[in-house]
Amino acid sequence: MSAHVIDGNLLAARLRETIDEELQVLRMSSVTPGLATIMVGEDAGASAYERHVQRLAEGLEYHYVSERLPSDVELPDVLATIGKVNADPRVTGVLVLRPLPRHLPEALVNATVDPRKDIEGQHPENAGLLALGRPRFVPSTPASCFYLLDSYARSTGVDPAAFYTGKTLVVVGRSTSVGKPAQWLALERHATVLAAHSHTAAAGRLAEATLQADIVIVAAGKPGLVTGDMVREGVIAVNVGFHTIDDPDTGKTRFVGDLDFDSVAAKAEAITPVPGGVGPITDVWLVGNTLVAAALSVQVEPRFGSIA
Repeated sequence: MSAHVIDGNLLAARLRETIDEELQVLRMSSVTPGLATIMVGEDAGASAYERHVQRLAEGLEYHYVSERLPSDVELPDVLATIGKVNADPRVTGVLVLRPLPRHLPEALVNATVDPRKDIEGQHPENAGLLALGRPRFVPSTPASCFYLLDSYARSTGVDPAAFYTGKTLVVVGRSTSVGKPAQWLALERHATVLAAHSHTAAAGRLAEATLQADIVIVAAGKPGLVTGDMVREGVIAVNVGFHTIDDPDTGKTRFVGDLDFDSVAAKAEAITPVPGGVGPITDVWLVGNTLVAAALSVQVEPRFGSIA
């Protein structure tokens, strides 16, 4: 079987067009979305992502604020910084970049962000709304997975409303930012959902779960975790993980995902690449959620958020 490789860059461009259209509506009401990023420490990956998000936001003419704190910052100073952007009327969306230093309690940091500005949906209020099927903000990575899957369904002539019914969808990973929201979104689409994670793998039972999958979403943070012998023919495989590894054959670094691309692609109906799969959509979804927050702040019902 020759897998269809799903082009995330193309889908991200389409999503960007939707944002542009909604921006025109908001600007008629004199509303400008505003994004604040908060970074603690000097993590190279977080710093690169912050610059990328800034370019996206400024390219859309959003108001943008960057708050940077040292890695040894004390918790009260972090909470005060969050409070400052919460109170800033120009800021409609707040993103706290990960990873956080170990001495900072992530749950408390999440709960301090104004839930009306919590564009990654990590505040307990927003997580609860998503679990109940009434999301204010859909976290950008799982939202992107299902935007991609819905788009693939349409490309095959199948209505997304019917695409998941009767299918077993396996989510590998249980983070609050990807794994758990992906499970909730799959349930809302009437898929039969199985959850697997690091302890499933440690018990030697990961393949037992993934071999049942019609659709598999892998967000475990471990390169090449799921291989071709762990999936069945015709699976639709979504690769969330993104890693840089040294290639012993070339002596250079290369990008890989949580799926072993070549072996899974040999059996899959469709698969997402790394890079160029989920990632480009996630980036655009994040600035889209900032737009949603701006719309909700003036009681305008956004169309963007209904996509997921």
